[in-house]
Amino acid sequence: MSEIIIYTVITLSALGAVAAVVLFFIAKKFKVYEDPRIDQVEELLPAANCGGCGFPGCRAFAEAMVKADDISEFNCPVGGNDTMAAIATALGKELQEKEPQIAVIRCNGTPEHRKRTTKYEGASSCSVAHNLYTGETNCAYGCLSEGDCVVVCDFDAIYMDEATGLPVVKDNCVACGACITACPRNIIELRNRGKKERRIFISCINKDKGAPAKKACSVACIGCGKCVKECPFDAITLENNLAYIDYEKCKLCRKCVPVCPTNAIHELNFPPRKAKPAAPKAEKETTAPKADAADNKPKQDNNSTN
Repeated sequence: MSEIIIYTVITLSALGAVAAVVLFFIAKKFKVYEDPRIDQVEELLPAANCGGCGFPGCRAFAEAMVKADDISEFNCPVGGNDTMAAIATALGKELQEKEPQIAVIRCNGTPEHRKRTTKYEGASSCSVAHNLYTGETNCAYGCLSEGDCVVVCDFDAIYMDEATGLPVVKDNCVACGACITACPRNIIELRNRGKKERRIFISCINKDKGAPAKKACSVACIGCGKCVKECPFDAITLENNLAYIDYEKCKLCRKCVPVCPTNAIHELNFPPRKAKPAAPKAEKETTAPKADAADNKPKQDNNSTN
């Protein structure tokens, strides 16, 4: 009995050794080489895994950068230019700095400007509400106020204003784009932060013609084209009854803002405009009263003798 146990142990040990040798050679044969620079780049990234770079995570982004010959199109919005510069140095590649961006809300349909005509009592989700009907107002383009953008933000950079029913983007926005993907109405857009955080944009995406658009919202863009004619830099275009300001061409001159008849153009973080001095009133001409003709005649002296 003991001999059987011994033979069994020896046989199993031999089989195990053979299997180990086979597995060793198989591992060597099919070993996948991984560039050690991938780990180095991944350590430089902020590990946010937000997807703002266009990849599912920081690891995938690092792999793509290491394999790419040109990294000029890559960008980590969370890390910013400092992180990208460190990665470029580690990889021995050149990279130009990119303009920092921030999300902006292209809707100003507050209850004051956009009257509520119905009341939504379904699931608290913009996506659900968007698929069910046009919303609580007559504007089929405006914000639905259910806060999907707030839910998906991993950086606490956006919140819903209870008074206006609109989302508000905070300064700590990293431009990851998660809120843009979550918004079914596409009212959120990434734009350059601008010098001194100054930005000008059309706060409306309504593509209806002028009269229906203004009827649905008093501050809607009505496609009048006045801003297009006023812009000296050809930064504003008009398409499908909607004006759009190209932030790459815009020089922040603000000439377009006062000509908009519905105040659909927003200017952020600018100093207050100087009040124009009142035109001087024309002074009334003062004329001396005409003397009576009788007064001009010489008076006769009653004491004089003929």
